[in-house]
Amino acid sequence: MEYTINTPLTDEVINTLRIGDTVNITGTIYTARDAAHKRMISMLNEGKDLPFDIKNQVIYYVGPCPARPGHVIGSAGPTTSSRMDAYAPKLIELGLKGMIGKGLRNKDVISAMTQYKAVYFGATGGAGALLAKSIINEEVIAFPDLGAEAIRKLQVVKFPTIVIIDCYGNNLYDSGRKLYASNV
Repeated sequence: MEYTINTPLTDEVINTLRIGDTVNITGTIYTARDAAHKRMISMLNEGKDLPFDIKNQVIYYVGPCPARPGHVIGSAGPTTSSRMDAYAPKLIELGLKGMIGKGLRNKDVISAMTQYKAVYFGATGGAGALLAKSIINEEVIAFPDLGAEAIRKLQVVKFPTIVIIDCYGNNLYDSGRKLYASNV
């Protein structure tokens, strides 16, 4: 199926998404990579509030390049999601509903996704310049000292993704391998 969805995400929307669905996301998403995730978890451990309300939000695992003159943002391709696996379950428990990245996720992340209803979207690695065209505004909102890894608030229009792991624990990487093996 193909969907166009708006953020913030709801359980109703998440419950309809299945692995392999093409999803164009419009609205606000946030960026954070491993250094920002580590800081957010440290903040939580210290009893502090996160830099943004994570409930029903989407985090894109990206450290965008600087914008060229006349552009909102530079190349903005996904980074490897497993770098965030140590931190993601806690954020999902707190209400994070979507993650965008590339690559496999561990069993703890998938378990949290099924328990708290979240989805993992894949973005195409190597297509950062194309993905940047869907970003119409960006603002650094936390950890500016991290440079490209600072937390940014992005406004996106029809940001192209595919559902890699749905809220039921179905995993496109697993099913894709099985399909391939059955056809060999």
